[in-house]
Amino acid sequence: MVARHRRLGPLLVLLTLIAQPTAAFSFFTPRVVGYYASWTAYGGYSPERIPGGLLTHVIYAFANISDDGRVILGDACLDAGRCEGRYSAAQTPGGSFAQMRKLKNQYPHLKILIAIGGWNWSRNFSDAALSAESRSRFVSSALELFLDQWPGLFDGFDLDWEYPVAGGRPENRYRPDDWRNYALLIAEFRRQLDARGVADSRRYLLTVAAPASPAHVLQKQVWEKIDALVDWVNLMTYDYHTAGGMTHFNAPLFAVTDDPAPDMNVHATVQRYLAAGLSAEKISMGLPFFGHGFGGVQSDGDGLFEAAKQHSSGTEWGVGAVSFRELRRHRKPTLTRYWHPEAQVPWLFDREARIWISYDDTESIARKLDYVVSQALGGVMIWELSGDDGSLLPAINRRLLSK
Repeated sequence: MVARHRRLGPLLVLLTLIAQPTAAFSFFTPRVVGYYASWTAYGGYSPERIPGGLLTHVIYAFANISDDGRVILGDACLDAGRCEGRYSAAQTPGGSFAQMRKLKNQYPHLKILIAIGGWNWSRNFSDAALSAESRSRFVSSALELFLDQWPGLFDGFDLDWEYPVAGGRPENRYRPDDWRNYALLIAEFRRQLDARGVADSRRYLLTVAAPASPAHVLQKQVWEKIDALVDWVNLMTYDYHTAGGMTHFNAPLFAVTDDPAPDMNVHATVQRYLAAGLSAEKISMGLPFFGHGFGGVQSDGDGLFEAAKQHSSGTEWGVGAVSFRELRRHRKPTLTRYWHPEAQVPWLFDREARIWISYDDTESIARKLDYVVSQALGGVMIWELSGDDGSLLPAINRRLLSK
């Protein structure tokens, strides 16, 4: 059963955007970048399951940062098979990196990057970026680890600092100059990476993951510098409403009428970055292969913008983060699908169980791909690959990469 929600305003906006020129797409192939979350191997999603033919780039997440500011493996046993006598449920000869090499051999067009940091391992980024000496040590350690020990495997690096100045985990270190220092860190990475590229007779990629929230102030002078240094920016256009006590969309394309947070949506984020000096072709817009559920929703209607609780008791299915694959496999018949013509995304609501879930499916992703084309963006980024049930990535590939 599908119920349709109210108001049609943003449809006119979307149609106008689609009608705009898309000249940038005639000059290069749009990127389809997929993050591979290393820990999903414990659940059976090993690198050999990545559909490399449907992607242009894979980013392996994550490497960690030591307390002395050096880049280190996130999980030596899982990543590299260096288990030193301990048992790992996902242990394989050579670790996941060996499987990534096989994937690359199978799909020669595929570029593989290694991401550094992420939500759990951004604690030491501020220290690593603080001085010329610490920046040089950070970058040289990354190149020595991944380019020397696994030659030919990695085509570049992705910096995922969550987040400069504010936000992220409470134990993270912060400084007012974090954004300035981040740009300097990226510049040092670009310098050393280019020098290494000359020595290796090739060019290495450098990308960053960037926050979507307007709470992270976008400094034009900083982003103009970053724009000139990186190959592209992975915008994390999702997780807009994972905190608080009200049902709201995980990744709305547009704001809706009477939206309590009208600046928390994909369109608003993209426009903020463009205004801050980021080139359209440098933007890879994030697509979530997961949803976010709320419990305790008291509503006789569709449940949108209602009081709710954020976290599961451990037994309440669908509350908290939930992958699209899990939604498709275990969706209960009591969950009714709704569609918002302004936000351009669906949701599910079970009035009896009082569970409300915001997510993306092939319909909403198609609308977002139309937006990517209309804005002449460089492509899309996916967090993360194991969340697909086998329908999302083929739909993206058909829209952006098939001729």
